[in-house]
Amino acid sequence: MKKFIYILIALTFGITVFNVTQVDFSNPLEGNSMVALICTAATLCALFILLIFNSAKAIDDKTRRR
Repeated sequence: MKKFIYILIALTFGITVFNVTQVDFSNPLEGNSMVALICTAATLCALFILLIFNSAKAIDDKTRRR
């Protein structure tokens, strides 16, 4: 499970970097740049959720050892 979470974190990070490169910073709210910004926000949300899940899993493992 831990390896799967790390793979998902790496994938979301990669997708975020890809979407940031697709943004036209001279007109960020027009055309494909808007789609890239929305996708960047969505992948950042997914990344934070995965990081929170990973932290919660680590806390759960530590409390079960007691």
